Amino acid sequence: MVLPTLCQTAFMVLRQIEPILVMEQLGSTLFDTALQMVVRDRSANATYPDISREDSQQKAMSNFYMTYRLIVLVTPILPALLLARLGDRGWRRAPIVVPLSGYLLSRLALLLVVVFRLPLEVMFGAAAVFGLSGGFCAYWPGVMALASIGSTATDRSKVMMRVELLYGIAGLVGSLVSGHLFQLYSSSLDHGTILLIVSTLLHLLSLIHSIVMLQVKQVPNREPEENRHLLFHTSRNDAVEVPAGINLLNVALLFAAAVLYDVAVGGAIEILGVFVLKQPLSWSATQVGYGNAAGFTIFLTSFLGVIVLRRYVSDVMLVLIGMVSFATGIYFMSFVTATYMFYLARSLNLFALIPMPTIRSLLSQQVPASSCGTTLTCLQLALKFAGLAYIPAFTKIYQRTLDWFPGFVFTLSSIFTVLGMIPISIVGCRSPQRRQYERIPVD
Repeated sequence: MVLPTLCQTAFMVLRQIEPILVMEQLGSTLFDTALQMVVRDRSANATYPDISREDSQQKAMSNFYMTYRLIVLVTPILPALLLARLGDRGWRRAPIVVPLSGYLLSRLALLLVVVFRLPLEVMFGAAAVFGLSGGFCAYWPGVMALASIGSTATDRSKVMMRVELLYGIAGLVGSLVSGHLFQLYSSSLDHGTILLIVSTLLHLLSLIHSIVMLQVKQVPNREPEENRHLLFHTSRNDAVEVPAGINLLNVALLFAAAVLYDVAVGGAIEILGVFVLKQPLSWSATQVGYGNAAGFTIFLTSFLGVIVLRRYVSDVMLVLIGMVSFATGIYFMSFVTATYMFYLARSLNLFALIPMPTIRSLLSQQVPASSCGTTLTCLQLALKFAGLAYIPAFTKIYQRTLDWFPGFVFTLSSIFTVLGMIPISIVGCRSPQRRQYERIPVD
């Protein structure tokens, strides 16, 4: 009796989104380390007039990443909208399967670049293919939509943070081993070849799994009452305040907060990968993997923070706590000159990943389940459009401040985080008690 029950439980787990998420994230973290080191090696001989060789390398690397990420930002816009629409019409696998195909092809492209010594510019084409498949812009809202429709409104932020936790643990494990795998080579295999083979196989397995095994919960077209709950934290024994309609001002404020925070985080992370490869840090592939692992550790601490803090504070306050955590850590990063200082700065970011999933949770509670995927994708697209501005802006600012203050972009990032706290604070001040609501108990 025990063995059949265990087998049945294992089969049910395999039919969920989590195994796909773990395999995809493991493969992606291996790919990220490989791409970072390949770009560094290919930029070693870059020269620009009137600047040093190291600054030339930094400029070549940051220019590559700027172009690469802009392509990744622009190309998925229309495909992501189409896939979100398909998902809301009942094809919930589409926003998962199609982007995973793009993931697989882009990882395979870097493997071919390394094996056949192709020009690094091939990765621009790979980025376009990845974007046309919907990329992360379609994949992540698809994952969040599946997690959202399978949970109640009161547990939704917790469920979404659990997804983020698995994502972070997989990234942590992948990052820890990525640097060591990159170092494996032989007379017939260059550095990074084995790493990229493993990454490509993981993406292939996740794609096959999503096609064959993934089970999707069917959602009725009628909007459940629980999906109409708005914004403020409640316990299971509290009454929930339900507005007569969607509060568009709160939606706009949440979008504004998400965009400002994404500018802060995205702008800093855009530069951080290049920053650690220059003097005085000058990290190796193994150190890069450990540094990425430190970033993924924040997924664990943020999840634990949600579990503990949500018992005592509202979701709005959770977002503010996370923003303060990131602002202090990234400001300290401005003055990092040694590896131990990098990890100290990262340790201040303990709750930095709480804001975005919590904001997504708040947004998903204000729309019908049948429109959840579209709403989350619209948010993701808003973040993409913001990236079209902040990626080149942060890149050019970094290049122009290399000589006198390389960490200036991190100070700028902390300022944007403080600005992002303003709309969230307004949401918190707009207490629901000031409006007339129908009060209903939560079962």
